[in-house]
This record gives sequence, structure tokens and C-alpha cells, in this order.
Amino acid sequence: MDSILVRGNGALSGVIPIAGAKNACLTLMPATLLSDEPLTLTNAPRLSDIATMTQLLQSLGAEVASLNDGLVLAMSSHTISNLKADYDIVRKMRASILVLGPMLARFGHAIVSLPGGCAIGARPVDLHLKALEAMGAELDLRDGYVYAKAPGGRLKGAVVDFPFVSVGATENALMAATLAKGTTVLKNAAREPEIVDLARCLRKMGAHIDGEGTSTITIEGTDRLGGATHPVVTDRIELGTYMLVPAICGGEVECLGGTLELVGAFAERLDAAGVSVTQTERGLKVARKNGRVKAVNVMTEPFPGFPTDLQAQMMALLCTADGVSVLEEKIFENRFMHAPELMRMGAKIDVHGGTATVTGVDKLKGAPVMATDLRASVSLILAGLAAEGETVVSRVYHLDRGYERVVEKLRACGAHIERISA
Repeated sequence: MDSILVRGNGALSGVIPIAGAKNACLTLMPATLLSDEPLTLTNAPRLSDIATMTQLLQSLGAEVASLNDGLVLAMSSHTISNLKADYDIVRKMRASILVLGPMLARFGHAIVSLPGGCAIGARPVDLHLKALEAMGAELDLRDGYVYAKAPGGRLKGAVVDFPFVSVGATENALMAATLAKGTTVLKNAAREPEIVDLARCLRKMGAHIDGEGTSTITIEGTDRLGGATHPVVTDRIELGTYMLVPAICGGEVECLGGTLELVGAFAERLDAAGVSVTQTERGLKVARKNGRVKAVNVMTEPFPGFPTDLQAQMMALLCTADGVSVLEEKIFENRFMHAPELMRMGAKIDVHGGTATVTGVDKLKGAPVMATDLRASVSLILAGLAAEGETVVSRVYHLDRGYERVVEKLRACGAHIERISA
């Protein structure tokens, strides 16, 4: 099993291209199931999760071709031969549940295994199911599968009022509603850029959608959707991660393709910590204002708040900050599993439930550490870049799910980092 070896070596500077968003692409890919015409995605990220979704779609009978070194995904669902998403594939990735809404909307029935993914809390899919039930779906959960059918072969428009914001449930309901009979209104909908990107793609396919990016999305169902070509939006989580490189190490990095609108709340916390973020023609330029960063408090929230997917990386930075920081995790339980690993590197962290208190230290020390999930894995790499000596991060298969060519991107800025095989 591969590991990542990092040697802390001071300030890092350079240019880092930011890939297309993993979470957006994993939502856009199932949209092919809504139409018998081709859907082509450009600016696709080259990640293991994308390969898993490709495998899932192909198991249903969809055609998926990876072109231009993986940057283009050409898909067609004109001949779907199987409406059962098997456990063996779905268990690998939580986003697999997103095939349920499109299959049910287009074909009137579907069987989908309950999903897997990172072990960062329960993350139930009940809101997905309740939204589909509101649109008339009849659901039966047995043997670890969701058996779903639409009476009369078609879902019906409905008002869906989510009790709390759920990105995945909003995406599933949005896709399903495009082919439902009548009007669907999603209230307390997620506002993430990935939702906006999905709506824009669906609109190119012929869907009638209004209000994406707000808490109320209205969809007027149509009889069929067509094909489209659509660029995947920039990955705001990868963007935020690499913005932390000069923050934790010193130096200056320009993140190509980045925009402030994608990371507003995150950039505001960096500014408060003493990190400069400037919009350029090519992206975002990031550098410390002067000296050691200052302690700041962070609370994760749905977009446009501070992203839960940047909490682990921000903790790595605050481990070296001047003062005491408090991080509150409001989205997922059990998402401080990286804290004990950072403490192996000399960090001072006290975790109580959903709150972590971090007392900054002058310097972290290299150590052997273990990645517990996707975002934790890259937080340990960031910590290693700022630490004295060598850090070896094991179980980096998590990393491959969400960050493409991380070693190459960091090396281009002067980092001493390599991938090693066991």
C-alpha cells in the first residue's frame, strides 16, 4: 500500500492549476441517465472516485469514454440494460446514491444499494428518500437496497421542504424533478456551487429550472431531456487546500482557475489569520501578510459558510498559529479523526464532541501518521510540509479519491514530497 513521504523545507512558491470539482463531476455524471442523447463533460478531474462512478454507470449499460488524458468524459445512456446498482460498486462511494433519482425519473423504477464512502459519521440518505416519496415514489428498503418505483411510470411534481440542508438530497431531487409531471419546489435547498453547476448543465439538456444558488429551487418537469456539453466547475475544496500551502509554509502560490466567490467564507478566515488572498486574472494569489499566522475561530456551515471539507486542512494550519483557536464541526459528527494524528506531530488539540480547541505550537515535528479519510489525508500532508524532519502519511488511497497529482503539484512549488510503495 502506497504512502506519501514529506520533508519540511521552508517556504513554497509557484503556480498550482486547480482541477474540476470532484463533487460536481460526481453529480453531473449520473445526469446522463436522464437522457438517451450524449452528455459530454469537460474539465473533469482525474480521480479514483470518477473511475468508480464510471464503473457504476457502465454496470447499468451506459457508455462512458475517458478522452484527452481523462479531462473529457463522453457519456451516453441510450441503451440502459440494468436498473440495479449493486452493492459491490456502490459501497465504495457515497455519491453512488445519485443514480437513484435519475433512473427512477426516466424509467419509473430502480434498485440501488445503500452507499458507502468515508467513515465520518452516519450521513444517512433519508432526506433523499423522503424527497422522492414526496414526488410519489413508492420505496421499499430491504437487504441493504432501496427498491423504488413511480406509480404509473412517472414521478409527480411536489413541494419538498428539507428539514435541514443536504447537498446530496438536493441534487437527487433536482435531477428527478426535471422529468416529473408538473412543478416541483425544493425549499431549504443547498446553495453550493456544485448545485448551481448541476442546474446549468440540466438547463443545457432542456430542463426548466429557476432559483439555483438560493434556498428555493423551482423545477417545471418536461417529457424528455436532450444531450449537452458542459465544463465542470473549479474544485473549491482543492482550491482551498492549496491556498493553505503558503499559509502554513510561507512563500506565495497562485491557484489557477480559483475565484473568491467559490471560497468567500474560507478566504475571510484566512484574512483574519493574517493571510493575503488576491484575485488575479488567472486565479487566486495567496501569501502570508507577515510572519506567523494568528489563531482564529472556525465554524463549519452549509455554503456560503465555511466548508466542512476544509476543516481538517484549516486545523493543520491552526496547529502552528499564534494563540488558541476553536473549531466547531456543525455538519458531520466524528470528523476530528485527524486530530490524534496531528498530535503525533506535536500539535496541541483538545476535542470535546463537535468542538476542537487548538493551541498553536512554534513548530510541528515529522512523524509516521495514518490518513483516516479523504480530507484528513491532505491535512497531514500540509502539516508535514511545515514540520521539522520527515512525515510519512500511510493509507493514501483516501487521497486518490479527491486530489489528482498532488505530489507533482506540490513539487512544482519546491516541496520535498514523494510517493513511496510498500
